[in-house]
Amino acid sequence: MKQNGKDTLLLVQPEDAAIGTDALVVAEQTEGSYSIENELVDEQSKMGRILAYGSNSESFELTTYGVKNDPGQEAVLEAIKKKKRLKVWEVDIVPNAEGTYDATFAYCLVESVEKSSPGDNFIELSATLQVEGESVEGVLTTLPEGIANAKKIEFEEPGETGKPTPPPTTP
Repeated sequence: MKQNGKDTLLLVQPEDAAIGTDALVVAEQTEGSYSIENELVDEQSKMGRILAYGSNSESFELTTYGVKNDPGQEAVLEAIKKKKRLKVWEVDIVPNAEGTYDATFAYCLVESVEKSSPGDNFIELSATLQVEGESVEGVLTTLPEGIANAKKIEFEEPGETGKPTPPPTTP
């Protein structure tokens, strides 16, 4: 089955968030990526080249449209400014066969944040989140409120909602 990029989001949470606190949905995500690289050990011996795996290096890239006072975007900015770790989940918001959500979890340090303000478009925020140690695969049993209710509407009958009719005035 093919995956759609819009079905994968990054969630963040300050490392020192209170137990029981939901992860934060970073508003208006436009792009995201996960990268894993390996530094190969490359040595020469009298018998020829010796090549071996070294340390892995993982990172997440995040691009969003700027939303003033968005808690998720503010958490990323605060983490780099205050030099704090973030907990990060890359989550597939389409339920798997068990009804849970496949996710990758990691502790990250925010390496960089860039804010661009083009004259003819929305403000854009881009961040690089470097994984400390290694990420781990798992599942989330529920999604934060911001994802579950995003752009969900209920069917309405004509006239069911709107402005209330003002009471009649008496002369």
